[in-house]
Amino acid sequence: MSRMLATHTRAGVCAGAAACVVAAALWAAPSVVRAAAPPSEPAAAPIAPAERLLFMTPHLQGVAAQTELDYSLIASGPPEKVNDTVRVLVPSANNASHNASVSDHTGEVPVPAGDLPCNPVVLYFLEHDIAEMEQLTGGQRRYFQKRVRIALAANPPIVQVNANVNGKQIKARKVEIQPYLGDPNAQRFPQYVAKRYTFLFADEVPGGVSQIHTEVPGDNDDFAHPRIAETLSFQAAVHKLPSPQGIPAAPSPNGPRASR
Repeated sequence: MSRMLATHTRAGVCAGAAACVVAAALWAAPSVVRAAAPPSEPAAAPIAPAERLLFMTPHLQGVAAQTELDYSLIASGPPEKVNDTVRVLVPSANNASHNASVSDHTGEVPVPAGDLPCNPVVLYFLEHDIAEMEQLTGGQRRYFQKRVRIALAANPPIVQVNANVNGKQIKARKVEIQPYLGDPNAQRFPQYVAKRYTFLFADEVPGGVSQIHTEVPGDNDDFAHPRIAETLSFQAAVHKLPSPQGIPAAPSPNGPRASR
């Protein structure tokens, strides 16, 4: 198995509860990003809309209790392609109890959600990506995390696009960043400097997250033939988990319906 894909067999996204607490603080705290900004910039700059969309939006609003949100995760890089299923379990309606959990082929994965109201699959994907970058380059986890936050804080546009979800065309919002462009430190790992992150969010999709995609371009920044690509895509909302006290779970208002 290639080194990049080997990280997909990790025991967890965070190495223990303490590491998750630190990671959650970094994702949540705008001050971490503002501290890295040039002195000429205001210290208390407003939180960028892209940051709010990713981390501070209650994506699980409207998701019924005892719902499982299923996502495919496809990682490709020479010479292999690896598929996995990532599941977000939402025990309480709207995630009101803030106890949604994430699992993949390794079992339940600690995710640094903290008090963030977002769909934890966003943090799962980013922490997974950062763990890969750390292993591939020998760089520091916090460096990669900060670069992503700085790129989001730089006010990238939120573009209205059409997205295909399970064969259906829906309206979505797209955020695209390249965190390592223009950073002198990134020259230590030149093949990843142009790495691109694309986030698609859609209100019609239960859990709000339609797709998250990263790609490392091929030679001469050729994104049509990426060297490495990884894509997490929404598949289904499944109401198959037992409800507390045996009460049937109500279907999600925006979830898939069984045919009559």
